Amino acid sequence: MNFTPGSRKQPSSQKYINGINNYYFIIMKKVAILGGTGNIGEGLARRICLGEKFDVEIGSRGAEKAAEAAAGVCTCLVEHNCTCTTCTGGTNADVCEADILILSLPFERIESTIETIGKECFENKIVVSLINPMIRNPKEKYFLPDAPEEGSAALAIRKMLPESAKLVCAFNNVAANKWMLLDEELDYTVAVCGDDEDAKKEVMELVASVSKLQPLDAGPLAMSKVIEGITPLVITIAMRNKLKDVGVYFK
Repeated sequence: MNFTPGSRKQPSSQKYINGINNYYFIIMKKVAILGGTGNIGEGLARRICLGEKFDVEIGSRGAEKAAEAAAGVCTCLVEHNCTCTTCTGGTNADVCEADILILSLPFERIESTIETIGKECFENKIVVSLINPMIRNPKEKYFLPDAPEEGSAALAIRKMLPESAKLVCAFNNVAANKWMLLDEELDYTVAVCGDDEDAKKEVMELVASVSKLQPLDAGPLAMSKVIEGITPLVITIAMRNKLKDVGVYFK
């Protein structure tokens, strides 16, 4: 919790409570990363915290593993002189009180995770899917989308969530190996799609807080079919042409 004097302008990523003598308590909105102990989840946690706009909670099936990942993030924040944000860890169910829930899990584990946590924990929540189901042909060195019958992972997940949940698709096309490389800027475009305009706006603000990512409104959730399909193409181009930094840019 931090103090900021004077300004009455309230960024939507922060909640202000009136204080004393024109000072305000600033309570950062919280982002929870479910399944956040892998490289993508932990790297995303570090990047979001370093953006100094959101606090982060890392979720996992085991609280101890999540706490260990969160401790690593906190060490990173100290090393980068970041004192405005915090990171904690707990079970996936423990962290669902956050304002925004990011699903950083394999697609095949999403439904069981939602059922274990309880659908009621997702009521009225903004939920972010960065999942790209794909299959690899190791012999020919290419990847193809492996979308479920709904047409995309996001559209399938939408059916698993309660009706009041606001699902947004984002962060799909950022190179997985770049999340943990904090000395390298993420200078990519991030397509963001969803059916709830307010939720989409909040997620775009989250995206914009991370490194040099540029969020662009990609329309309704139906566009997740296209967005998720871009990732296998990006990986295939990188693999076949021995490129290290392949991303999506709209200039």
